[in-house]
Amino acid sequence: MKYLLGSIRFIGALAVLMALTITPARSQVNIRLGGGIGVAIPSSDYSGSTQEYYNGSRYGFASGLNLQAKAKIGWSAWNIAGEVDYSSFHNTGYSEPAQGAVDISQHVFSVKVGPELSIGVLELPVTSYIGANLAMNRFSGETTFQGVSKVPSGTYSLKGATRFGAGISAGTEVTFGPFLSMDFNVSFNVMNAFGKKWDDVNPAGSQRLDSYLSLNDATDPLHALGDDKHFINHERSISSIVFTVSILFGL
Repeated sequence: MKYLLGSIRFIGALAVLMALTITPARSQVNIRLGGGIGVAIPSSDYSGSTQEYYNGSRYGFASGLNLQAKAKIGWSAWNIAGEVDYSSFHNTGYSEPAQGAVDISQHVFSVKVGPELSIGVLELPVTSYIGANLAMNRFSGETTFQGVSKVPSGTYSLKGATRFGAGISAGTEVTFGPFLSMDFNVSFNVMNAFGKKWDDVNPAGSQRLDSYLSLNDATDPLHALGDDKHFINHERSISSIVFTVSILFGL
C-alpha cells in the first residue's frame, strides 16, 4: 500500500509541477480525464498452459479483462499521461496430461506515468501518438488444485507482491468536440522489469506447494535437478499486450 500511495503522490506532484511550469501558456494547455475498457493478453512467461504453471516453466495465463482510469495533461505535441489499471488473468486445465485439475487467477493493479508524443493531421479531428511509461504493479490471486500429484487439494491465496516495470504504447485519439474524445490504445508492458524475487513462505518445512504461494519470478536458490520441491530453475518474465478504448473528457 505504501508503494501505491507514493506513486499516486508522485503523479499528483508531477501534474501540479507541469501546471505551474506552463502557466504563461495556459491557452495551449489541455487536460483530459476519463476511463476505458479493454483486453489484456499475457506474453513471455506470463502466458502458457496450466501444465506449464504446474512444472514451473511459465505462469500459464490466458487473456483477460482490463479496466483503466486515465489522465492526460498536454501542451504543444507533448502529453504527460497517468493511468491506474486493473487487469484480471485466469486459466483452467490439467496439471499433467489428462490428470489433475488446476484453476489459476491473478489480478494486477498498476499505476503508470510517462510522456506521449502526438502526431496530428491538419484539419482532421484525429491525433496519433506514441508513448512510454514507468509502472508500479501489485499482484494478487489464488490457485485451486484438485487431484494434483504432489500438491494437496484446496484453494490457496497468492502472497501479495509488488514489482516495477516499464512499457511502450501507441494510439489514436478521435475528437468529437472541444470536450470529448475517444482514445484507442495498444501497449506492451513488462511488469517485472525490476525487483524479481524468490520468496520462501515456509522455510522450516519446504514442500512443492510453497512454490505456488508467491509470485516467485526469480530462480529458486535451492533448485536441484530432479527436486520435486524446488523445481523453478530460471527467472520468469511477466509481460502483457493490452488493447483499450477510453473516453476522455476535456477540462
